[in-house]
Amino acid sequence: MLSLDDGKLLVRTARAVLESQLGGEVDVPSLPERFKGNRGVFVTLHTHPDDELRGCIGFPLPILPLDEAVAEAAISAGTRDPRFPPVRLAEMDRIVVEVSALTPPESIETKDPKDREKEVVIGRDGLIIKFGMFSGLLLPQVPVELGWDVNTFLEHTCLKAGLTADIWLEPRAQLQRFQAQVFSETSPRGEVVVKEGVTCGREGRDDE
Repeated sequence: MLSLDDGKLLVRTARAVLESQLGGEVDVPSLPERFKGNRGVFVTLHTHPDDELRGCIGFPLPILPLDEAVAEAAISAGTRDPRFPPVRLAEMDRIVVEVSALTPPESIETKDPKDREKEVVIGRDGLIIKFGMFSGLLLPQVPVELGWDVNTFLEHTCLKAGLTADIWLEPRAQLQRFQAQVFSETSPRGEVVVKEGVTCGREGRDDE
């Protein structure tokens, strides 16, 4: 588990790396050795105060050291998200930076695909759906922010993959869940806090 101080370092690093990439004279901090282990991570950008998505890219799997993954995800969220034009340096005064540090994904295995719904907890789990060449991911904070129930969350994860909303009921579809510690600025360059409504861990599970 990361501490709040760890989260503050990650968020400030993500912002510094992105602003440096965008052309600002920014001193990018060097993270301590404890951030060298491989870990999945996403960096999300929101406009302030409108709270509209401005970019979100990351690594679902722990394929890079955490410090490298945060830096790469920050640059990609700001400049390579195909849904948005690249962020300009001047925009960073109106953007809130958020970092989600992920646990490794685990498969949701049930005898009846309909029972997959029972294995997902809003506010705890993020979801990954894979079917053939298609895949989609939604972070655990998304259904919290949008007020979705589990079924809606499953459907939108399928839609994110470019699939039909009910493909999660198909036995051949691979459904995975993961958890995240989410740290976010409360305002551009402001205080960094743990994202409200999102928990990391297995509390609430009665089968493990």
